[in-house]
Amino acid sequence: MRLRLEYKWLVGIVFVFGIFMDLLDMTITNVALPTLAKDFTASTTTIQWVVTGYLLSLAVFIPVSGWAGDRFGTKRVFMFALFLFTLGSFLCGTAWDIESLIAFRVLQGAAGGMLTPVGTAMLFRAFPPVERAVASAVLSIPIVMAPASGPVLGGYLVEYQSWRWIFLINIPVGITGLLVAAAFLREEKQEHPGRLDVLGFMLSASGLAAVMYALAEAGSRGLDDGRVALFGSAGLALLAVFTIVELRMSEPMIDVRLFRDKLFRAANIVQFMGYGGMLGALFLLPLLLQAEMGLGPLESGLTMFPQAIGVFMMAQPAGRLYRYVGPRRMMMVGMAGATLTTLAFLLVDLETSQWWIRLIMLARGWSFALTLIPIQTATFATIRSEDTGRASAIFNAGRQVAASFGVALLATVLTNRLSHYDAALGSPLTRDGALSAFHEAFLVAAGLAVLGIIAALLIDDKAAAGTMRRVPVPPEAEETVGVPAG
Repeated sequence: MRLRLEYKWLVGIVFVFGIFMDLLDMTITNVALPTLAKDFTASTTTIQWVVTGYLLSLAVFIPVSGWAGDRFGTKRVFMFALFLFTLGSFLCGTAWDIESLIAFRVLQGAAGGMLTPVGTAMLFRAFPPVERAVASAVLSIPIVMAPASGPVLGGYLVEYQSWRWIFLINIPVGITGLLVAAAFLREEKQEHPGRLDVLGFMLSASGLAAVMYALAEAGSRGLDDGRVALFGSAGLALLAVFTIVELRMSEPMIDVRLFRDKLFRAANIVQFMGYGGMLGALFLLPLLLQAEMGLGPLESGLTMFPQAIGVFMMAQPAGRLYRYVGPRRMMMVGMAGATLTTLAFLLVDLETSQWWIRLIMLARGWSFALTLIPIQTATFATIRSEDTGRASAIFNAGRQVAASFGVALLATVLTNRLSHYDAALGSPLTRDGALSAFHEAFLVAAGLAVLGIIAALLIDDKAAAGTMRRVPVPPEAEETVGVPAG
């Protein structure tokens, strides 16, 4: 008997193939950085751009995807991005020096920047509004599972195979995703996609790159360094000009006017704080486990993996709970859990049992699911359907900027505090000072979660009523509820 899946689930399968690879590469390289530095004789400052270059490229190219999907069709753009990402993975696996690897990582990020919002657009358009929480649960699988799985898979490949396989493993997954997409996806275009906002793209790309570069360099050079001040101020100025230009454009690439929507604005702020703190901590923890506690790449990855288990345990209950509790209280509880579990790392020392750390990570997974599900579900509740493409670009770009910001901020804090304690990563003579530096960096990550709790207070459950099956939708709300394009 032939099993027939509804179209929405076929879209979900294709989505998971593409986005899993994209997000996996955000963390899979972390455990490989020491090996890459040794093989390519690269400094710590240089090797960090293997991660930062990828994240920045993701954030820069996400806004283009909204227009490209509307103009050329979501299926065509998704398949092009998936092909480009697979090609970039192959090139990374054959890199001959650190410069070529960084360049190919930027190519991967550009493709990933198009994959995420276009894939999410297809997913949410395939699910009706009343099933938006279900779609969010599907979305949460790659968003959380991939970054959490990265250290485990990367640790195994680095320790028992070769670092090149952390990239080459994407190739069969990418090819499979392309075949399934070609066979089953439907093409969707918008009748009036508008023009590509080239000026907005250039201003946002250069502004974000400059700000992130300044933040990344601030840890080793200091905030008063001339280069840091120059790039930081120039980047902020470019972003200010970008905002003014976009407000005056009739067809902006990033429609900042959407932030006038209170629910959309508040949900994006919660996402920024939550995702920045979560991904920043995932950057710190492998360094602590390997450099200071002496764990191998695979062992450290296995210690972090319970976070993914926690998300899986909580994802479906959170989707059901959302219909009764609403987004505001769920986000607050989730961000409170993120705060407490981050603060728990302040109790971790060099002799702490790995099982204690695994328990912290499991609880972090529960907290992340309670935050992620309502964010994914409620963010677009009051966005008109004709604005969902650009709202999607803002939402997904914001997530990647948050990841870049979180990693750069906590790496900067760690570098600065290591210098303050005159400590070096992995040095037996300065282990106590290095541990103090990690604790202070985790304290900053907890601060981001606290800001997320405050932002969650701005969430209005009544505005998101259309996404809650058992909550009646006011007549005036029905006119504004759109389908999110993620």
